[in-house]
Amino acid sequence: MKLSVIIPVYNEQETVPILKTRLEKSLGDSKFALEIIIVDDGSSDGTTGLVKEWISTNPDVILLELSRNFGHQAAITAGLTSSTGDAVVILDADLQDPPELIAEMLEHWRTGSQIVLAERISRQDPPFRKLFFGLFYKVFIVFSELPPMHSGVFGLMDRRVVLKLLAMPEQNLYLPGMRSWVGFKTTKITYHRDPRTTGSTKQSLRRLFKYGLDAIFSFSYKPLRLSFMAGFFISMSCFIYSFILVVKRFMGIDVVHGFTTLAVAIFFLGGVILISNGILGEYLARIYDEVKRRPLYIITKRTSLNSETKLLLTEHI
Repeated sequence: MKLSVIIPVYNEQETVPILKTRLEKSLGDSKFALEIIIVDDGSSDGTTGLVKEWISTNPDVILLELSRNFGHQAAITAGLTSSTGDAVVILDADLQDPPELIAEMLEHWRTGSQIVLAERISRQDPPFRKLFFGLFYKVFIVFSELPPMHSGVFGLMDRRVVLKLLAMPEQNLYLPGMRSWVGFKTTKITYHRDPRTTGSTKQSLRRLFKYGLDAIFSFSYKPLRLSFMAGFFISMSCFIYSFILVVKRFMGIDVVHGFTTLAVAIFFLGGVILISNGILGEYLARIYDEVKRRPLYIITKRTSLNSETKLLLTEHI
């Protein structure tokens, strides 16, 4: 049996040495053949050099270099495509998700689970990010057609699950949702998410916001339905209000003159229309991405250790 561990990295030179130590220690007693795939998502610091030093001491490590920063989900997909393991674990380089849990995941996989989800029961993030993630999961549970989840990409998947994910040709990726959507026998383990070991987060607020929108709009039509329901409710309210005004006019009851009612109605309906158009725009933008069919990532180099010469072998792709 073979285990693949996929780790996307982006400017993580501070964490690579610690990652190497903890990962090799946690996988030291494994009876599996190992494949550690590091996907460099366009790093501009010393991350690439440190990973190559790691490869020179560990033949199980493979480095994939992308031509630029394509994003977290695309980098993971590059690793999934290149993986060959019977079981595949996705792990972030910041070590907020402990690699020591991989052994427990493998035990569940051995007993028949095809997906092992690592659910966070607490997280040590800055207050603003914690608020953002808490709000995101609440909104996602309300809007999504999927069962509630409190897990990110950290987890284990059987080879069959990986192949099903790779057969889904989506451009705007939300891998935790896709992993839940495919089904298969799933087991959950819980853990406390640690703070970053060192360095700072590489996920900007803009990227996190887009990530959240991809999650909601890729797995739910509810925003469109809510837009329709809001339009229907407002139309009925305006119809009833118009009917009341007509009745009052026929009964000779004075209606207050002026533009207040008209202005309020115009501004209110205009706001609803703009919100509805914005929701439609989010769906249309994703359709536009799907139609273009551009590649999710571009791999420029693949570096591994030559088993015969014990030298680094770099393939230009």
